[in-house]
Amino acid sequence: QVQFVASGGGSVQPGGSLRLSCAASGFSLDDYAVGWFRQAPGKEREGVSCINHSADSTYYDDSVKGRFTISRDNAESTVYLQMNILKPEDTAVYYCATSWAITNLPTSYVNWGQGTQVTVSS
Repeated sequence: QVQFVASGGGSVQPGGSLRLSCAASGFSLDDYAVGWFRQAPGKEREGVSCINHSADSTYYDDSVKGRFTISRDNAESTVYLQMNILKPEDTAVYYCATSWAITNLPTSYVNWGQGTQVTVSS
């Protein structure tokens, strides 16, 4: 069974940090780019960051540059999103998904995980 499970979300105060993980099972992550997306209530899903299959190319949305870092461990079939200096506007459900190429367009992705909630509030 193909699964891509996101975890690591939670509630933090502004300025805090979280590390999200997305673990693949039932398929090999080696050949795929992986993207992190988020969706806040009443808003469209937006691309946050993505990484190519070999981890030598990454993309960050302007809103998270300098605060978030994406990485991957192909041996563990896991992709990470280190989120620092979190802001209230980062509050959303965060999803991961796979693509054949690095892109921030949700329509280019498949194998969507179930999402993990991130809440930033004082």
